[in-house]
Amino acid sequence: MAEKGHEFLARIGKTRLRPGGVVATDWLLEKGNIKADSKVLEVACNMGTTLIHIAKKYGCDIIGVDLDEKAVEKAKKKIKDNDLEDKVKVMEGDAFKLPFEDESFDVVVNEAMLTMLLDDKKERALKEYYRVLKPGGVVLTQDVVLITDDENRARELRIGLSRAINVNVEPLIETEWRACFERSGFQVEEKSGPMSLMSIPGMMKDEGIFGAFSIIRTGLQEFNKEYFQRMRSFMMDNKKELGYICFAGRKE
Repeated sequence: MAEKGHEFLARIGKTRLRPGGVVATDWLLEKGNIKADSKVLEVACNMGTTLIHIAKKYGCDIIGVDLDEKAVEKAKKKIKDNDLEDKVKVMEGDAFKLPFEDESFDVVVNEAMLTMLLDDKKERALKEYYRVLKPGGVVLTQDVVLITDDENRARELRIGLSRAINVNVEPLIETEWRACFERSGFQVEEKSGPMSLMSIPGMMKDEGIFGAFSIIRTGLQEFNKEYFQRMRSFMMDNKKELGYICFAGRKE
């Protein structure tokens, strides 16, 4: 089975696997108004980078779920290494059937996952997040947004991105994204900007100068080079039509 884009990037050392990087994550967390007594859930927590950041910054209890067993094990190790086992829990879990009671959380974080859900699955996931949120709770997401009004061009971009990252994805245009949240019951605020995942300035902001240099060097090694260049070339060649979009959706 072909290696998925996010798995490849993690393997070559990238810790921030989000289209808008740390800038977008920081905006979302500000909108979450997280306190020390907040109950926070991250869906698709991957290796636990954001889980650990939230626990350290706000001192709150947070649970992470992910379908990827290997990612969960890596997250558990990072949590232990940061001495946060009393604050941060992580487990395997399905976004469509979260193992939690109704109205359990103040905040649900879900970054860079909805893009990977096709057809009605985006709304299925959002409605499940709505279910586990308390009244007044907030869902915080960031995903890939297509910057075009041409349906044929949007289709081309979806196909191209899917091929570039070895995952069948379905990013939407801004109005389609907003409609998904509103149909799922959320009142939303949004922020958008250029995709920074594979740009050199974006990698430097997310990973630091030395981290970015290490990622690029590893990505250009012979056995990584074709994949790294294919992914980066697609994103750079289409940077005017690929961006990130963040939503802070409140459950009334």
